[in-house]
Amino acid sequence: MKFIGAGARPGHPLVHRDAVFTVPNVLTVVRFLGVPLFIWLVLAEHQYGYAALVLAVMASTDWVDGYIARRFNQMSNLGRVMDPIADRLSLIAVAVTLVIAGVVQWWYLAALLVPDAVLLALSLFYFHGHPDLPVSRIGKIRTGLLLVGTPLLVLSKLPVPAADVYATAAWIFLGLGLVGHWIAAYNYVWAIIGKGRDQRAHDGGSR
Repeated sequence: MKFIGAGARPGHPLVHRDAVFTVPNVLTVVRFLGVPLFIWLVLAEHQYGYAALVLAVMASTDWVDGYIARRFNQMSNLGRVMDPIADRLSLIAVAVTLVIAGVVQWWYLAALLVPDAVLLALSLFYFHGHPDLPVSRIGKIRTGLLLVGTPLLVLSKLPVPAADVYATAAWIFLGLGLVGHWIAAYNYVWAIIGKGRDQRAHDGGSR
């Protein structure tokens, strides 16, 4: 089974439409709404098992909405922008929660935030908003690794014999995810700069 690009049908081009109310977009919103539930479970209730379950559901919807969008021709311009933003904000909000709860150290949050801060600054400088770049393959793999590693890390806080195994597996996924995060950010930096310069050259030449 394909995990990247699942649902795409050979011979059917993927077309992004101007639709708003699609099943994938609804799933993206539902996924993001899982963040406050996760925060409450961790910080208020200290229910790490249920918190890990919420993360697992959120991670699964990230794959399901992409599959539905490609399989049933429900890809949209809104979803193309909203889906990666929801993923990034969710990962950052979860990381902040885990730092506050003492599950991870501040450096993990910094490793997530620094590349995104650079990309945000460049996007605002060149485009005054979203650069509208396609999500790279390494970016998709990075997100998948982080979405798998984070629930495992939360599970490692449970008083169970396998806690050390969960923690080890979690940091393997998270470590690879962070490496992919920086590699993807590096590629996005040059993509933004290249597209921004081309756009400025085009705008200057059309005056």
